[in-house]
Amino acid sequence: MLENFKDKQILILGMGKEGIDSYLALRKLFPHKVLAVGDKKKIGQFDKKIRAILAKDKNLKKYFGQNYLAKAGDYDLIIKTPGISRKERSSFLQGRSEAPSSRITSQAEIFYDNFPGLIIGVTGTKGKGTTSGLIYQILKTAGFKAFWLGNVGKPVLQYLLKAKPDHIAVYEISAQQLQGLKKSPQIAVFLNLFSDHLDYFVNFQDYTKAKANIAIHQTKNDFLIYNSDDSLVKKIAQQSKARKIAFSERKLKIVKGIINPKEIPLPGEFNQLNVLAAILATAPFNIPKEKIKKAIKNFHNLPHRLEFAGKYQGIEFYNNSMATVPETTILDLKTFNGRPISLIAGGSDKGSDYSLLAKEIAKSSVKNLIILGQGTGQKIEEGAKLLPQRKELRSFLAITMREAVKICCQQTPRNGVCLLSPASASFNMFKDYQDRGKQFKKWVKKYGQKSN
Repeated sequence: MLENFKDKQILILGMGKEGIDSYLALRKLFPHKVLAVGDKKKIGQFDKKIRAILAKDKNLKKYFGQNYLAKAGDYDLIIKTPGISRKERSSFLQGRSEAPSSRITSQAEIFYDNFPGLIIGVTGTKGKGTTSGLIYQILKTAGFKAFWLGNVGKPVLQYLLKAKPDHIAVYEISAQQLQGLKKSPQIAVFLNLFSDHLDYFVNFQDYTKAKANIAIHQTKNDFLIYNSDDSLVKKIAQQSKARKIAFSERKLKIVKGIINPKEIPLPGEFNQLNVLAAILATAPFNIPKEKIKKAIKNFHNLPHRLEFAGKYQGIEFYNNSMATVPETTILDLKTFNGRPISLIAGGSDKGSDYSLLAKEIAKSSVKNLIILGQGTGQKIEEGAKLLPQRKELRSFLAITMREAVKICCQQTPRNGVCLLSPASASFNMFKDYQDRGKQFKKWVKKYGQKSN
């Protein structure tokens, strides 16, 4: 399958989850081959387990720290992780005389080129983790040999080594992973598209172009399930040759024909659209309604995605640390509108426009705005307070998550909601969105135990 890599000089760039998976897969395939890995972080910044794995490999070249790209030009196959942007790649390609066989590839490209079964690719600015999980659950419940891949699911390349023709890969795929792909999945699901990752992409057009790769390389034998309520998604869908199945809020009756919305274990009306997309994506498999209903009822909400974190002193706590763009936080506020809300928001800036979120806060039932650290929180606060209808909005600055949760406990009335929905990335205060969400849950539990 990947035997044509055996004579290549291979460098794996980026040693996060995906990079480690690439390294382990290639080492399993080529036990004695000299490989190379590189990352902008220093080796001491990785956890002990990863350091130990790399240290015992005598056939491994390691490039870590500020100059990790210095030797990249010596390799004829570079497997880059999604975190490395085009701008970073260009820094070592400039002035380089490349051999005809030299190329930069990615896990996604390797997988699409070599997977022997059927791929269901799921993308969207938000909702792809939940939707891909639902698709996987429906297929597994119906008895198919389905595998869930991507940020939440299995590591991609290690799975590829044992993949079979009758396997179905449900692949949650981001814009960074889609960038540069020349193949699209047999079944593509496109949920939504709005501004995100502008700290990574050149501009919104560049981001949109990357997302479009989920659909534009499809053939007439493929399927595209797309959100026709989203004008940008609809425009991209028109470029696909696939058989198209549109979904929209007007078609939510399809969900109600299978399951009572009250039985769906996912908060928020917007999640009904994710359920609808999953139902339509599995339609080509002719799965009985009772199997679909069972799968949906048994689906567990993913961590950090409007996750219920507990109820203390009559206050409900919800963790949506995954809300890294304003549009997601707007949907969260609509979910709880009418109840007193204490909103924890703010983080590092990805170039998003916060004006619509400020308007939503102004007209919603948010009573307390807890600004988390220095960053986008100030933009959100200033925008909301400029609107005359929210002069009574109280705002607080929290330097730590502990302080933010403490303020929530003190200021939120009974029957109210404390909502972590930052509308921003996490990197100015936390390792990642998972770290942010875990800290929120930790302090909710600690303050909750004190109050009971």
